[in-house]
Amino acid sequence: MKTSKNLLLNALALTILCNTAMADDTNRAGYLLDSRGALVRTPAGLCIHTGYWTPAMAIAECEGTPVKKTVPVAEVDSTPPIAAPSLPVAVRRVVYTPYTLQTETLFAYNKAEISADGKQQINDGIIGMMKKYPNDGEVKITGHADRIGSEEYNLALSQRRADAVAGYLVAQGIDEKRITTVAKGESEPVVACDKIKGRAHHMNLKLIRCLQPNRRIVLNLKGQSSQ
Repeated sequence: MKTSKNLLLNALALTILCNTAMADDTNRAGYLLDSRGALVRTPAGLCIHTGYWTPAMAIAECEGTPVKKTVPVAEVDSTPPIAAPSLPVAVRRVVYTPYTLQTETLFAYNKAEISADGKQQINDGIIGMMKKYPNDGEVKITGHADRIGSEEYNLALSQRRADAVAGYLVAQGIDEKRITTVAKGESEPVVACDKIKGRAHHMNLKLIRCLQPNRRIVLNLKGQSSQ
């Protein structure tokens, strides 16, 4: 009875040993084995994978710990983003708006007092615009004269007329700091009237009428405008 029991235990142990050997052979299927079934190692002690080894075949005695299946990481695009095109910036530039007023409308001949019609011209052409932009705009007033009389007299007359227009603007509420005056006298004529006979004299009515475009006030309104 005892002998039979020992035989049974021995058979059971042999079965377990065979199963263990078979499982070990299965686990080592991805590694190079020698003729005895032992793992072949490199001089550094590393196991040698076969051509059909996969991470699922990894064994602890070769890999230390089971090898986890690696998941490929999506490549990150390192190309810098394209900047959105910038919108053009409005450029502010200085502009001069000229207004030419004939002295026959502003003043009586050879006078520097502004007439009622002349004041109305200034109101319509200059004052309204300057009041509309109280902080943006300057006006330069340039007086011109014809060649009748001496150069000194005509220079002084053109200055008095420019000053008269400036004084009127100030009286209408325009800051005097925004106003400059210039006298040109007879130095910048528009017409020559060289074909008119007779002296350049206040009695030469034909010459006076011909030279009328030279007797003028030019107002240049300086302001800002978009390009």
